[in-house]
Amino acid sequence: MSIDRDTFENTSEDELADLSVPNQVLGFLIANDDYAFKAREIASQTGLDEGAVSTALSRLKDRELVEHKATYWAVTADEERLEGYSGYERATALFNEQFGAEDKDAWREHAPEKEHPSVDTEDDQ
Repeated sequence: MSIDRDTFENTSEDELADLSVPNQVLGFLIANDDYAFKAREIASQTGLDEGAVSTALSRLKDRELVEHKATYWAVTADEERLEGYSGYERATALFNEQFGAEDKDAWREHAPEKEHPSVDTEDDQ
């Protein structure tokens, strides 16, 4: 998957090399968006295990980031969906790195008992 220039300049080689299998598969398909491939071809081209590639493709399909027809796989043509996915992933990773992963129980513990005045309730109608 492509990364923005800021991420490229501010991320170590080790961090860039440690991309997840779905990100590597999606990156390969984005780089070759004029073609559709069989899972074994993707595995061969990326140096990944074919089983891991197949699992990644299924997960990417569930997120509607890739399309599947017969035995072929291609990246989605929905650019907004792709941008949303990569932006969300990068932002989440960056915030988790800077501030730690979100602790939902801590949020609930400190949440106010009354809703914020901007929240519409049925009683107001």
